[in-house]
Amino acid sequence: MKKIIIILGIAAMVLNSCSNYIEEESLSNVPADATYKTASGYQLLINTNYAWLKSIYGGNPWLFESGTDMYAEGRTPEPAGLSQYTLLIPSSDNVADLYTPCYQLIQSVNKSVYYSAITEQTANLNTQVGEARFLRAQAYFLLVQTYGGVPIVNENITTPVLSFHRNTAEEVYTQIISDLDAALASVGTNSYSTTGKVNKRAVNDLLAKVYLTRGYETFGKADDFAKAAAYADAAIGGQTLALAFDQLFKPGNDLNAETIFSVQYDKASTSTDPTKLGNNQFYYFSSYLGGAETGAPLRSYNLCPTDYALGLYEKGDKRWEGTFMTEILEGPETTNGVTKNVLYYPYYRSTNPASLKVRHFYEPKWFTPADRIAWETANASRKSATFVYHPWGEYSAAHTLIKNLDCYTIPVKKFDDPDPTTPSSTGPVSTRDIIVSRLGETYLIAAEAYLKAGQPGTGLDRLNEVRRRAGVANATAAEFNIDYILDERGRELLGEYKRWFDLKRTGTLVARASAHNYKIKAANFVGVGGQLKILRPIPQVALDLNQNKDFPQNPGY
Repeated sequence: MKKIIIILGIAAMVLNSCSNYIEEESLSNVPADATYKTASGYQLLINTNYAWLKSIYGGNPWLFESGTDMYAEGRTPEPAGLSQYTLLIPSSDNVADLYTPCYQLIQSVNKSVYYSAITEQTANLNTQVGEARFLRAQAYFLLVQTYGGVPIVNENITTPVLSFHRNTAEEVYTQIISDLDAALASVGTNSYSTTGKVNKRAVNDLLAKVYLTRGYETFGKADDFAKAAAYADAAIGGQTLALAFDQLFKPGNDLNAETIFSVQYDKASTSTDPTKLGNNQFYYFSSYLGGAETGAPLRSYNLCPTDYALGLYEKGDKRWEGTFMTEILEGPETTNGVTKNVLYYPYYRSTNPASLKVRHFYEPKWFTPADRIAWETANASRKSATFVYHPWGEYSAAHTLIKNLDCYTIPVKKFDDPDPTTPSSTGPVSTRDIIVSRLGETYLIAAEAYLKAGQPGTGLDRLNEVRRRAGVANATAAEFNIDYILDERGRELLGEYKRWFDLKRTGTLVARASAHNYKIKAANFVGVGGQLKILRPIPQVALDLNQNKDFPQNPGY
């Protein structure tokens, strides 16, 4: 049966190295076939595969994070279908946001595999193909988690194909594992922070996630969880969590020793069109912080943390201060000879931090009335003239129903870019990397895999390594279950493009989203024929372009 990649005639972005190591190179007027048959041209083709990741992760994160227990709509409306499920249909806004770019990446990899047989044969060729196959596996893994079974398209398509069939999810997982097995055998072992390239550690990490996720499926294999645990331990490689949590996302430190794989950016590679070639990650997970006159970063006021998300942290957990901007500061900054009081950014940029004033303070859940008095007394001289104290319970997403002023939900600071390419008034543009995989999550993958494999003691050890770094007490054997792991993942990975997949994988999406997201009721998930909307719908554009009408839609739609 013929297959199709939905977007045809893709113009490849030709780049000469990976992300932070990428600069654009124009190959206009040079025949692609001749270019890709040379060693240097083939490297450009491989780099194109990495560049397509920016289309997958660099835009709106609705399919990764909305409609979950951790984030809900604030003052700015979110796509109702994806964030609330009641209006979720195949033609809903943003439903195709993963379908289209994942197939663009897949087609780029297919081209790489095709030319690998006819390009100049070099000592590095097998490694390059392994990197490409890892990226194809990453794209298929996103697709199968989001939409279930999808067409497997592994040919280099050069002419329009107008009919395709839907492979089963089981077949897609088999394809993913085949690609990753081949990648593991051929990619290098050099440090990711120095090469920016897929290495064996990244492949082991993704294999762990794939086997863990397949293990929950009805077609999962008996040894999937054990394999997931083994691959996670291989990715960990005995490395402890040695970096302080607040250093993991410190601007300028994205390529740190715990980063396993990321989508990389730099100003040089976005300079030709910064408003489109940067990413939007820092734009979400916060309230609006005021107009351009404040000098604060532009924020969307949606995907705001829920009360549940904010309440996960206990006193002493270093992830509270490392994740949220618990104080919004203000201070003077001089630009082009003009000095004015600027909000938020002085936290990063001030040369005299002691002189800064506090405009907003967000009280943590564990504060008592005595703690509040103590904080206000100790910080009396630091308060600005317009200081606002936000008590616990009055700065979550749901509180915007009562008060939706600027800064009235706590900002997530993990993704802040204090050195943006354009003024905040221009739009949501950042050249910070998007970290896809890091060591802290790999420990939590291992914890979950060992629990599901019947070795809870070992799993608890892995989880407690994460808690050790956070500065909180070990979890106990009595506490250690899937719900606790999901809570720990919430604390550790807030905003990191994981949550919808976590809930879908563990079968907790309906219960947790309806319990903790003020916009969602369990009935919202009930779709056509009373079936639940657990998968996202196959996009209507994909169905419309398909001349094979014997293509099933997902349950509930």
